[in-house]
Amino acid sequence: MGDSPLANLRILLGVSGGIAAYKSADLVRRLRDAGAQVRVVLTPNAARFVSPLTFQALSGEPVRSGLWDEAAEAAMGHIELARWAQRILIAPASADVIARLAHGMADDLLTTLCLASAAPLALAPAMNQQMWAHAATQANVALLRERGVDVLGPAAGSQACGEFGAGRLLEADTIVGEIAALHGPRLLQGVRVLVSAGPTYEDIDPVRFVGNRSSGRMGFAVARAAAEQGADVHLVAGPVHLPTPPGVVRVDVRSARDMRAAVLQQIPQSDIFISAAAVGDYRPSETAAHKLKKRGASLTLTLDENPDILAEIGALKDKPLLVGFAAETENVEAYARGKLDRKKLDLIAANEVGVGVGFDCADNELYLFWPGGSERLERDDKQALARRLIVRVAERNAARHAADKSAPARRSRR
Repeated sequence: MGDSPLANLRILLGVSGGIAAYKSADLVRRLRDAGAQVRVVLTPNAARFVSPLTFQALSGEPVRSGLWDEAAEAAMGHIELARWAQRILIAPASADVIARLAHGMADDLLTTLCLASAAPLALAPAMNQQMWAHAATQANVALLRERGVDVLGPAAGSQACGEFGAGRLLEADTIVGEIAALHGPRLLQGVRVLVSAGPTYEDIDPVRFVGNRSSGRMGFAVARAAAEQGADVHLVAGPVHLPTPPGVVRVDVRSARDMRAAVLQQIPQSDIFISAAAVGDYRPSETAAHKLKKRGASLTLTLDENPDILAEIGALKDKPLLVGFAAETENVEAYARGKLDRKKLDLIAANEVGVGVGFDCADNELYLFWPGGSERLERDDKQALARRLIVRVAERNAARHAADKSAPARRSRR
């Protein structure tokens, strides 16, 4: 237990209303088995599903459920709880609680604690699949993610209402594993990681461009996950509307040539380069100085090939660990392995893209390939998927350094 990332971690577990509240009792037990100290706060609706006495028996601590507990609030008990917590976890997190947190409301004890505490917040949603898919819920979740809130799940499957889809609370051991990963040893402490993300735009004239549908979400999630693991992260971002992940140094670019220049400037100082950007393969041969007008006839654009940033770095004699991405509409493994070999990569993450898959989606799935091996990372929220990917990147980096120790010394990249 002493070696557990959760050993003696003070976790404030919030339980909101919903049938999945019964699963939180098992979650308390598993968190304590992992060494955490747990105090539980119930919303009034949660207390209708599971008795506070159940959580008190499992946690060994008094359970709070309201702001109007005169005995506790005589000593400002909610502030004491907010200061005590090193991690706030809400499981299950209902659509209502998510909405109130997104809009900064503090109309009960649980939401008040979330605003009054500096502890990082994680949510494990649980609700009807249609409620989860609703545009309002998705907008609220996206807003919370932008503020640094960790969203764990939900899982997909059959629901108590008889429907099937995304919205199930993750299993207790999965939640414990996710929280442990957030508080575990930093696998990239002191490692310098360069990430490229987003699309590139190639101007046709001052108002039109050639681009692609990349949102940049996966690359930004990878940058954040690397920073969480202790890396010194530089992010080269194409034109996207995403907030900079905490602790990440960001450079914004527009075209493929701009991205190449920014990446090559950082490569000599980088230990790992993760090329998650969807760099345009072609650009117009000429960019018009003024807006092109309709002339009642077809317009022909002549395109020149853009530089291949990843292949150029792969050809360097002294190169960082190289991780590429392959977005394919067919033959995913064949094309990914071809790119892995052709560009001399150490690891490639491939996924299928198309209508409703890959681009412009909050979740994704990845197929990892490396010389002599492969692994599938099942569909998940892009941030959770990025964390799993970064663990694999850290493992490849550690293996590379182990191999270097038995070979002639490499020039330091520091």
